Amino acid sequence: MFFNFRRISQFIVLTSFIILSSCGSKKSIVYFQDEPITGESLSQMKNNYNIRYQPNDILTIDVSAVDPESVAAFNLPAVGYNMSNTANQQTQVLRQTYLLDSEGNIEFPVLGTIKLGGLTRAEAIDMLEDRIKEYVKEFIVNIRLINFTVSVLGEVNNPGTYTVQGERISLAQALGLAGDLTIYGKRDNIFLIREIDGKKKYAKYDLTSINVVNSPVYYLAQNDVIYVEPNTSRIRTSTYNPNYGILISAISTVATIFAIFVVRN
Repeated sequence: MFFNFRRISQFIVLTSFIILSSCGSKKSIVYFQDEPITGESLSQMKNNYNIRYQPNDILTIDVSAVDPESVAAFNLPAVGYNMSNTANQQTQVLRQTYLLDSEGNIEFPVLGTIKLGGLTRAEAIDMLEDRIKEYVKEFIVNIRLINFTVSVLGEVNNPGTYTVQGERISLAQALGLAGDLTIYGKRDNIFLIREIDGKKKYAKYDLTSINVVNSPVYYLAQNDVIYVEPNTSRIRTSTYNPNYGILISAISTVATIFAIFVVRN
């Protein structure tokens, strides 16, 4: 009985193709594909490295003077708590914080409701100094944002949300916190989402160009989200199962045995 070995080879190739074609598609893997965000693109903005306070920011505000008693009324009382439950307890004292509400307001001692949302650090200090100098002559106001975070997602080695020590961080520094891009990250299509005045805005970076450092959004703002899109190679192998190789090998073996059996008979 004559058996066509070419047909067996075609069968093996076809079966392998069907198995491998089940790998992931871009539609099922990539985030933010249709860019539903509407409104002004961040790329149209001017360079501005000063962050502006926004709802849900947490601030520490300290008013100091040579005579501490003269400004005591403008400072929230410090809070102490025990560090452990053992006999040798240690107490740590922390300054209370201010949380900006949905309107960007805080309740400040003596002065009452104050709107800090939308202001830079320098503008907020100037405004508080103007209000406080009605009561005290010589003093200093210091403000610090303590929940400055950025999220880095996608094809980086350590995706996650990172707390920034300070009030300024660049795109390169944020990617550094996340362990840099993996070999599968698209260097020319990095996505930024930022909220301004309650509206989502977006921008894209191209790391293959040195001009990325001149981007108006090269320096990030609090709560920015950076997303590194996977390249085609990653998408194709996203759902690859190591057992596919074993399966294909098994199919080839069975097909070969079957061919030998047919030829001998």
